[in-house]
Amino acid sequence: MAKPVILVTRKLPEAIEARLAEVFDARLNPEDALWGRDGTEVAARAKACGAAGILCAAGDAMNAAAINALPESVKVIATFSVGFDHIAIDAARARGIAVTNTPEVLSFATAECAFTLMLMAARRAGEGERLVRAGQWEGWAPTQLMGVTLQGKKLGVLGFGRIGRELAAMARGVQMEIHYRDMQRLPAEIEQGAIFHETDAGFLATIDVLSMHVPGGEGTRKWLNPERLAQMKKGAIVINSGRGPSVDDEALIAALKSGHIRAAGLDVYDGEPRVHPGYMALENVALLPHLGSATIETRHAMGMRCIENLAAVLIQGISPPHRVV
Repeated sequence: MAKPVILVTRKLPEAIEARLAEVFDARLNPEDALWGRDGTEVAARAKACGAAGILCAAGDAMNAAAINALPESVKVIATFSVGFDHIAIDAARARGIAVTNTPEVLSFATAECAFTLMLMAARRAGEGERLVRAGQWEGWAPTQLMGVTLQGKKLGVLGFGRIGRELAAMARGVQMEIHYRDMQRLPAEIEQGAIFHETDAGFLATIDVLSMHVPGGEGTRKWLNPERLAQMKKGAIVINSGRGPSVDDEALIAALKSGHIRAAGLDVYDGEPRVHPGYMALENVALLPHLGSATIETRHAMGMRCIENLAAVLIQGISPPHRVV
């Protein structure tokens, strides 16, 4: 029996591509060309090769037009990510195309990235690194680049899901007090002493550091807006490793310039890879290029999860284990 044809939109780790080639007739993207950002090209390539499945990634434009242009041969779309807001879910459902993601395996790595950004923002690590690289460091000084400690500070986790809880566990190690805001209070055994807040205002007025871990979509777009920023303590820190559109960039930049927000650490951006130019001139913001899940171990696990989902639909004929729709 012929192997199912899989169209892979991005270059993946070597071991994952090797396994894809074993299980499927995998049409790879060895040059990592960015044609996946044009959904119509994804559809055209799927039609040309008679793809039964598509393995896409975050940033690929799998919008309604792209989904509707896919050939009838496509039965499943597996995204190499936990987020799936780049895929038009309603359009896929209408076409009867299964959509899968890679939950659970990237929670710790993404929390590590958020924790890294917290330390960078609090201790002015980005400024210090740039100073040394520019050859401008003249030696230790008593008042040079003084930041703030995380010890004893109140961490506010917006979205107390898997990633938020992993971050909370890390933060307890530096003696931070954990607060969280979510749709509802979680059981005590999950909270592990974290303090739940029923309102945004009460939550934001209490915390010293905000770390954002909310899903994408219109419900969270520009959640961190001028009103909510004003409710935060003067000198608070903002971290976002969740979804770029959940931050109102103009409002955060203004708050960073005024000093109302001491510093920020960002790993995701609205419209990435575009980054709002207003951040570039600010020393008090640490910017990373969407590194949340970028560990060797995590990316391997994500790839294996994609293969598991694709094989379930196309080889075993069963519902995939990590189905979104």
